[in-house]
Amino acid sequence: MIEYFPSNYVWNLSVNIALATGAHSGEVDEVCRQLLEASQRTDDSSSEAFFCAWRDLGDRLVGLAQEDLAAGRTLSAGTKLGRAAVYYMTGERMTHPTYTPRKEVYQKGLDSFARHLELAQVNCQRVEVAYCGTTLAGLFVAGRNHQAGPRPCVVLANGLDSFKEMIYGSGIQQALAKRGISSIVVDQPGTGEALRLKGLTAIVESEIWAGAVIDYLKLRDDIDTDHIGMCAWSLGGYYAPRAVAMEKRFKLCVAWGANFNWGELQHRRMAREGKQPVPHYWDHVQWVWGQNGLDEFMTFAQNITLAPVIDKITVPFLVVHGEADRQIPREYAVQQYEGAVNSPKRELKFFTHNEGGVEHCSADNMTNVRDYIADWIAETFIEMECEGLRT
Repeated sequence: MIEYFPSNYVWNLSVNIALATGAHSGEVDEVCRQLLEASQRTDDSSSEAFFCAWRDLGDRLVGLAQEDLAAGRTLSAGTKLGRAAVYYMTGERMTHPTYTPRKEVYQKGLDSFARHLELAQVNCQRVEVAYCGTTLAGLFVAGRNHQAGPRPCVVLANGLDSFKEMIYGSGIQQALAKRGISSIVVDQPGTGEALRLKGLTAIVESEIWAGAVIDYLKLRDDIDTDHIGMCAWSLGGYYAPRAVAMEKRFKLCVAWGANFNWGELQHRRMAREGKQPVPHYWDHVQWVWGQNGLDEFMTFAQNITLAPVIDKITVPFLVVHGEADRQIPREYAVQQYEGAVNSPKRELKFFTHNEGGVEHCSADNMTNVRDYIADWIAETFIEMECEGLRT
């Protein structure tokens, strides 16, 4: 993993995720060099410096895109706006929930990404999924195939603090599309637009919102609704297995980073690092889960575990995990795999230094892990006699 900041793992992880989801190395290098001193501070001033540097880079890219548009270069403008969205969202997600400037920058990220889709002419469509009297924002990518007819589909979801745009930027949807598989990624409750614009906090019962996505897909005539899978990363390594265990319309599951007992992990973190492991971490998780106070959150967090439901997974199940993941212990990946005793096809894949992808959610090399996941999904759907797919 590229590590500009020797004493700040969280910033290093964010930088690598940005690079893996659409950032440009030269632009990122410029930002990181100016943040070396700030990275050593432990108060909110460091997060605000991080925020401002990435925001300013986003603004610069928007300005360059406007120059392209003035010259009639719409494709180039679209490409720059895609990177601007990455930069805005990279800065926004590292600040305190009450930091007022983040609201404007998050909206800039959404606007830049929407304009990117319009101008760059990519295979991606914004959609709205009906959910509990409102909607969840999603990005739909159609599977590419010479044969006519509905395509199998994968539902993708965020972790604790990622965005649908980041998952799209990882290339997983495009990798699936090349194999003939459609996909939809949503900002589920507790993430992205659902949390920031609609106040929808995370819920333990991920099958509720995941089921709503299936309901949406059933309304489309281009989806083979008998063959829908689910894949999610980081905390999504809890959300996806939980949803698939309880929502039997799913036909396969991938945990992109195991997360067997996230609630227990919070108690371990408190014991190890205390009330300030990184700036405003505990405030952030309370915001995500809609809890008022640290004691309330710690009690609530005990419910965020797959232990009661893991044996209810009755479909093919893949767990991928970096062998050097610094956030989620290897033991949770083993427990997740070993607990899925009723899966007819289960696999636990640890990525090694030889392969890359050893860090949390393969932040150091998403490409190899992403392609492994896409191949496994395609091969599994082929085993289910889905036609027209390839690896």
